[in-house]
Amino acid sequence: MASTIEKAKCKQALELLKELDLDSWLVWVRETSQMADPVLELILGGDLVWESALLFTKAGEKVAIVGNFDAGGLESSGIYDKVIPYTKGISEVLVTELARINPQKIGINYSKDDVAADGLTVGMYEILKNYLKKTPYIDRLVSAESLIQRLRGRKTAEEVESIRKAIAITEEIFHNAESHVRAGQSECEIYDFFHSEMRKYGVTSAWNDADNPAVDAGPNKQFGHAGPTDNMTKAGHLLHFDFGVRYKGYCSDIQRMFFFGEEKDIPSEVQEAFVAVRDAIFTASKFIRPGRLGYEVDAIARDSVRSAGYEEYQHALGHQLGRNAHDGGVLLGPQWERYGTSVMGPVEIGNIFTLELYVTTKDYGQLSLEEDIVVTKTGCQFLTRRQQKLICIK
Repeated sequence: MASTIEKAKCKQALELLKELDLDSWLVWVRETSQMADPVLELILGGDLVWESALLFTKAGEKVAIVGNFDAGGLESSGIYDKVIPYTKGISEVLVTELARINPQKIGINYSKDDVAADGLTVGMYEILKNYLKKTPYIDRLVSAESLIQRLRGRKTAEEVESIRKAIAITEEIFHNAESHVRAGQSECEIYDFFHSEMRKYGVTSAWNDADNPAVDAGPNKQFGHAGPTDNMTKAGHLLHFDFGVRYKGYCSDIQRMFFFGEEKDIPSEVQEAFVAVRDAIFTASKFIRPGRLGYEVDAIARDSVRSAGYEEYQHALGHQLGRNAHDGGVLLGPQWERYGTSVMGPVEIGNIFTLELYVTTKDYGQLSLEEDIVVTKTGCQFLTRRQQKLICIK
């Protein structure tokens, strides 16, 4: 049986077709255990083997055309109103259903800027064009990017609750680390502790195990997508973490900073940098609300960092959080080539974002924080307990 999340997201997809004035949405896949469209985890919760068409219509229909051996399982899931099996080939059944629906616009899953909305492979696109070449529907294919971004981004109450729980577990592990971490440990030793904690709490990594958590000790370790090393923690040095877990299919993503020493021992250079990062994140959080554009939110934090006398961070302020730590959709980032149009979209109620940035000090390396928020009707709510000061390890 399908989870309530999958059924809720399918209902949401039907509502989005009306909102976006899109006649139909076609999710066109095959052998999804090997090449899965990212949207399937929201609207299917399983795998399909043969060429398959999941059709949603503005009239409120949910139709699945699948291979005959997939049909029984899909019918029992209760997700789709109509499951049509085929044996020898899908083309005739697909064209017949499209003729019955007669959509003027058919959304398919391709996007230049959002990988989470770009699930249609080139091969499957070519097959689809071949099947439709003698029909009027070949000229009615459009990108479903807007629908997919909203479907992923507008979290249901159940999705938010799963993310809240993932965040709570992550914060508990960070709290436990405060008693475990000490000067004289290697990054690898600390990494191993976090993985033992994940096993204890029954959760898995929000991204690649090898890079989660990022453990960065001392001034000479550059932050990035790399695993722990034999670098040792030392008194008077900083320790940075980037860590997230996956709970019931939903992720957290949090960065924290430790300092080895007492609060009175924190150098002014470090304290000023911490305050600059903390306050830039908070300033952005006060600005964000439904309707703000992604690049506008990023600019608030970026200006705050520059006004504090630091060079701007070299990434986006925030990405959406959900089934993946980087969950697609609108990005809170600058208008750089690498981000394309993903920063031009509006923030929406129910979006869950990270707010993260770093500054670089002269003698103590980089200092970075990351918080998780959910967008509300009037602004946002922090899902994390904000790090207000450096965590001192004596």
